[in-house]
Amino acid sequence: MTANVYPHRFRHTYDSQLLDNGAPLEFIQGMLGHEKASTTQIYTPLRGERRRELYHRYL
Repeated sequence: MTANVYPHRFRHTYDSQLLDNGAPLEFIQGMLGHEKASTTQIYTPLRGERRRELYHRYL
């Protein structure tokens, strides 16, 4: 089986893992070199347990 893996996919996985493990968005923004937090948010969707945790904490 052949998989299409590109550098952007590695970058997206990296920032998603950081977010899922509790890294602040500002830290991820700095690691990725984004000028605006809104750019970082595009690449860091909340998934699974982390989404549920934040939902219950803030809503």
